[in-house]
Amino acid sequence: MRSFRQSAAPVDEENPYWVSFSDVMAALVVIFILASLVLLMQLVELKQDVSEKIKDLEVAEKVRETIVEDIARELEDKSIKVQVAENHSIIRIPNDVLGFSTGKFGIDSKYKNTARTIGEVIARVVTKDNRTDYLDTIFLEGHTDNRPFWGAPGKGNWGLSTFRAISLWEYWAEAIDKDMALYDLRNHEGQPLFSVSGYAATRPVTEVQNEESDYELNRRIDIRITIRRPDAEDYEKVKSTFGEPDAASQN
Repeated sequence: MRSFRQSAAPVDEENPYWVSFSDVMAALVVIFILASLVLLMQLVELKQDVSEKIKDLEVAEKVRETIVEDIARELEDKSIKVQVAENHSIIRIPNDVLGFSTGKFGIDSKYKNTARTIGEVIARVVTKDNRTDYLDTIFLEGHTDNRPFWGAPGKGNWGLSTFRAISLWEYWAEAIDKDMALYDLRNHEGQPLFSVSGYAATRPVTEVQNEESDYELNRRIDIRITIRRPDAEDYEKVKSTFGEPDAASQN
């Protein structure tokens, strides 16, 4: 009698779901690999973007340093002594250069030639080699000594310090040739490059102010140069990818 042996059933007949499960796992692995590649590419692009921002910032820092050094050197060549302060971000014009008497904010006639020369040098140095593309604002900052003042133009030392900066700015607008006009200069966003402000006695050069020489050190104009920096959108992009630095990492 002939016997018949039933052949083994194919795997997919015995386990109808096994191949489908394998296919799903394989697909998930492929998706994971693709997602990882996409994330890696995004991280590489972000790293390149951050590196470019850092490079731009370093270039801007160098441009500012060069501007400050060039201004100080050119003025020294013209026998006008100014000081470089706060990590090459400020040109400090001491009181003996502009001659602000106690309680006064106007540019005295005997100091006007010096004041005009300072403005012309600044205009020439700042506009050289498209340097304004790297700048945000140049502040003319007025300062006073720490003695209370309540005369004209009002608002005490706050008003006095601000009007000192305004007086210099208005004189530059009047005295400097139109082809070097500072009020025409724009920053990288097309906004006016120059601004004025007053700090009263809140940022003294010397904390001890007992003698006239101490007071004179603090009656001054600071020209503070600020550079363009990455905006909030750039910072948020980095933060969203790498996370906010914790307190431990900042110490």
